[in-house]
Amino acid sequence: MKTALIIGAGPAGLTAGLELIKNTDIKPIVLESTNDIGGISKTSVYKGNRIDIGGHRFFSKSKKIMGWWLDIMPVQKYPSSDDILLNRQIDYSRFESMFGIGTFSGNPEKCDDLFLIRNRISRILFLKKFFDYPITLNYDTLRKLGFSKTMKIALDYLKTIFHKLDEDNLENYYINHFGRELYETFFKNYTYKIWGVECRDISADWGAQRVKGLNISKAISHALYESVKIKEKNVETSLIEQFIYPKLGPGQLWQNVADKITENGGELLLNHEVSEISLENNKISSLTCSNGEKFNTDYVISSMPIKDLVKGMSDVPSDVYTISQGLVYRDFITVGVLLGKIKLKNESDNPTVNDILPDTWIYVQESDVKLGRVQIFNNWSPYLVKDNDKIWLGLEYFCNEDDEFWNASDSEIVKIALDELEKINFADKSDVIDTVVLRVPKAYPAYFGSYDKFSQVRNYLDNIENLFLIGRNGMHRYNNMDHSMLTAMEAVENIRLNKCDKSNIWNVNSQKEYHETR
Repeated sequence: MKTALIIGAGPAGLTAGLELIKNTDIKPIVLESTNDIGGISKTSVYKGNRIDIGGHRFFSKSKKIMGWWLDIMPVQKYPSSDDILLNRQIDYSRFESMFGIGTFSGNPEKCDDLFLIRNRISRILFLKKFFDYPITLNYDTLRKLGFSKTMKIALDYLKTIFHKLDEDNLENYYINHFGRELYETFFKNYTYKIWGVECRDISADWGAQRVKGLNISKAISHALYESVKIKEKNVETSLIEQFIYPKLGPGQLWQNVADKITENGGELLLNHEVSEISLENNKISSLTCSNGEKFNTDYVISSMPIKDLVKGMSDVPSDVYTISQGLVYRDFITVGVLLGKIKLKNESDNPTVNDILPDTWIYVQESDVKLGRVQIFNNWSPYLVKDNDKIWLGLEYFCNEDDEFWNASDSEIVKIALDELEKINFADKSDVIDTVVLRVPKAYPAYFGSYDKFSQVRNYLDNIENLFLIGRNGMHRYNNMDHSMLTAMEAVENIRLNKCDKSNIWNVNSQKEYHETR
């Protein structure tokens, strides 16, 4: 039997493994460098409270992906605990129409393996006020910005209609789509907080991938029609207002996928970090792990960071090696904070249990704190929180592995996080019950460093006949979960058809209809 070594047990790698079992006679062997399933889509558990690293909405404009997810787990047919407490009614027929799927079964109060239907509510905290995310230029936004600021935004955007800038960097991309005033108000400082460099030093590719199809015109249109029932598939995915979500977090789904792989003859080997990659006749012949185990193979499907992949290869052209080692990643820290209460009250039209804020995510654009986002895990799923009378937050920080913040002790990071939580008037330290710090290296591939020469690395790796690059780090592309899965599906299809051209894999997420912004 032929074998395919899959490097990485994240969404892309696990999708590839299950697709091989479904569609080929090739045995998948998944090598994961850590002891976790799901990569950045894993769910960490701390004292019974679950943390969704980075937050994951399960929605895709690809019916193939939606169907794939619902083959793993169905959608709730009966109310969840917070649905019951709030007497919240769910229009299942609307979801059947939206997804084109009628798989609804299970009671979340009695079984675990199912998706919940959740409301997408994400807002921006800026100037101590809440704004819609993505920005919608409705009356509430304009009132909070004030007449003068609103006029500046409108007039500045009109200028861009007649005078477009060359989109050779992210700053010009944002200005062309939103106008300079709105860019400087909502995008400039926050983008620096995320990446640690100025927008003008980031490739416009990042904007084209993450906010394509969305601009001021779309924001205004959405504001005008937000009260009208529109089929979700006809609006930009940035504006999707509902999604499905695994009862126990995204890691639950990926553990189920891993189980299906092993139950059907595949292998999953944890704590197997690939360190050496042997090539013969323009093919990878074997992989060696840092524990000394060696695996011969017919195919390699890789979602490991390209920087590390190339480093493990011998006889790589010097220019390819140099460019690969110059690729940059942004790292990520989540501080889990368990609270008895928060200071901010729910003043929205969305009822919540214990009247907490209704948001899944809050984007913190206050410039006087390092804090980037706040997740309220209670709103992703009430079952992520051990005691629903408590509030379970994830405070998200963007950093680099070599900087002071990443290398600070857990206690130092917690102190900074709690100081900032008070500074933005979110909660008092006296209401903190417990905390935990989680570090995620190489969370986001960056569109600067040596990225402008990345095509040389891609071309070299694509020409290795039995190597297929997939997923976010495997392609050094800021893909979302559904895009990563689609790259894995395309790779398996290439293997099945003995197809050497890999352009179809790179074409995933190059079209608007696959777009989703988190």
